[in-house]
Amino acid sequence: MNTSRKKWWIIGISALAVLLIAGGITFFIVLNKSADKKAKDAAVAFTNQIARENYAKLDTYVTSKSLKAVDFTKKDLETKYTTIFGGLGVKDVQVDNLQVTPGENSRTYDLTYDLNMQTSLGKLKTQSYKSTISKEDEEWKVDWVPALVFPGMVKDDKVRLVTDEAKRGDILDRNQKKLATIGNFNEAGVVPEKLGEGDEKTQNIMAISQKLDVPAEEINHALEQKWVKADSFVPIKTILSGNLPESTGLAYAQKELRTYPLNQATAHLIGYVGEVSAEDIEKNPQLNVGDIIGKTGLERYYDKKLRGKNGGEIKIINDRTKQESTLQKVARKDGEPVHLTIDADIQKKAFDSLGNEAGAVTMINPQSGDLLALVSTPSYDANKMAAGISASDYKKYSEDKRTPFLARYATRYAPGSTFKTITAGIGLDLGVTTPDKTRQIDGLKWQKDASWGNYFVTRVHEKPSVNMTDALVYSDNIYFAQEGLEIGKDRLTTGLKKFDFDQEFDLPFSMEPAQISNDGLNSDILLADTSYGQGELLMSPVQQAVAYTAIANGGKMVYPKLASDAKQAESKQAIKAESANLVKDALIKTVSDPNGTAHKLNSSHKIAAKTGTAELKQKQGEDGLENGFLYAFDAENPNYLILGMIEDVKGRGGSSLVIDKLKPVIESMY
Repeated sequence: MNTSRKKWWIIGISALAVLLIAGGITFFIVLNKSADKKAKDAAVAFTNQIARENYAKLDTYVTSKSLKAVDFTKKDLETKYTTIFGGLGVKDVQVDNLQVTPGENSRTYDLTYDLNMQTSLGKLKTQSYKSTISKEDEEWKVDWVPALVFPGMVKDDKVRLVTDEAKRGDILDRNQKKLATIGNFNEAGVVPEKLGEGDEKTQNIMAISQKLDVPAEEINHALEQKWVKADSFVPIKTILSGNLPESTGLAYAQKELRTYPLNQATAHLIGYVGEVSAEDIEKNPQLNVGDIIGKTGLERYYDKKLRGKNGGEIKIINDRTKQESTLQKVARKDGEPVHLTIDADIQKKAFDSLGNEAGAVTMINPQSGDLLALVSTPSYDANKMAAGISASDYKKYSEDKRTPFLARYATRYAPGSTFKTITAGIGLDLGVTTPDKTRQIDGLKWQKDASWGNYFVTRVHEKPSVNMTDALVYSDNIYFAQEGLEIGKDRLTTGLKKFDFDQEFDLPFSMEPAQISNDGLNSDILLADTSYGQGELLMSPVQQAVAYTAIANGGKMVYPKLASDAKQAESKQAIKAESANLVKDALIKTVSDPNGTAHKLNSSHKIAAKTGTAELKQKQGEDGLENGFLYAFDAENPNYLILGMIEDVKGRGGSSLVIDKLKPVIESMY
């Protein structure tokens, strides 16, 4: 081989060697990059399952050798996370700072990451984790150790949560009487080992079922819960009052429970508490399974203030070494009390006075706006609801045609003749109505002209010459229909707006605004009917009581207040003081005059009052249901104004029935 050819041969071999070396290096780099990615993917997949609380899939991304090293099965791994994280109420887990770097040799990677999470005690400080990733069966997986549950944990460690439950704040009346508080009750339960076996067990369960009035299926279902052991106390029913029945296998334990001293008398207003539902937690992620929250009424409205915040401590404990460390510690914060303007004695008296009637009572101080009573009947057992009402008992309430869950004091009705006092006040302000002005009215029915067709306004008492005082004393519909037509729709609407129609009150319960009409006073018939309290007028008993404070308070309408510390809008001059006083004088005569519709209230006290009925019917000539109303106040010392309503009073005395029922309440104010 000559020198030239040898030279080229050496160059070729050298070039090939360089290419082979370069290719090998490139292949090695690509291979390493692939391994890096797969190791990172394994780490991401593993931590994602924790964040998603998908503990059943963790074993897919964990090496078998690491589980074997701590004597764990795949099922043990799932159980470990489910028991600890589930028991602590772990949620909102976020993975941060995840890093995968090459280990000491080519067969492992180092893994580090942080977890941020919420427990039932609140936000846990950031937890930092570390482990390794290794190859098993051609796949990269995490080498699991107990310290991946919580840093520092070893195989024998246990995690314990001790909860220091916050005490729910009381709801108190104006005199510090408790309307909602915590009480001690007996809880009936079953001890499985004392029931016997076979037929004996069946017979004992049946006996307990009968004595507690709980279906045997419910008892059996309770006994089938996973946590139940032979010597467990399995709760079945809270005994709110009465004797404690005895039976084989039946036992009792003390239980703290929310209780309502006035129970049904305040059920609609105060509401009740209950255990959170999945829907509650979805709406408020700060809640945890087992939390007790306000479900209805003021318990719900003021729940955050009343509930406070649980405290407690999470510890990692090793029973073998007796070592323990604190993972999280939070001080308990008890709930705050809520102070109301309600007077418990008046509330109870009003509730008892209504008896079995479907009705409502609102009492307000017309000078301060303090709501003294808010009563609705029929009612329901709030203590039974808080203790956990049975499905059958709840069904009775929900299917009751008398709607015991309806808060009638906040429900809108046609106000009827009590509303005539508002029309009178507006008419006096405008000069349309005057004390000396009389209207000549013939007969018991009237219409403006033939354009009204078959429609007539009717009245009960035939009095040919009627002034404003007469019209209020006798409750004359025709007089106020004629006054309303003379006032006119625009001026009447403007006058009514001063009483906050179509406006919401700042109160801690739901109530639709008062309504003048569906779509304006667009006909003379509707204008006439509205003027004596019918037509399309809608006012709740609360709204009526607030409007009528202007009559008792020199024309000033005071805004209602239920919570003692609530901010309150300044009272407004709805009508002139002179107009209000003229109407008040007429209402005094409505009581003192033997012909007055409220004469039954006549006493040594100077009481002003107005009664009313509102007939509910589709068209004139038909019979409809009648609701009866009464409002009354002390004309000399107006420290109360009561508005009472009873449904379906037709044929039972009309508004006179309302007086009979509520007279004891009025007398109790003296």
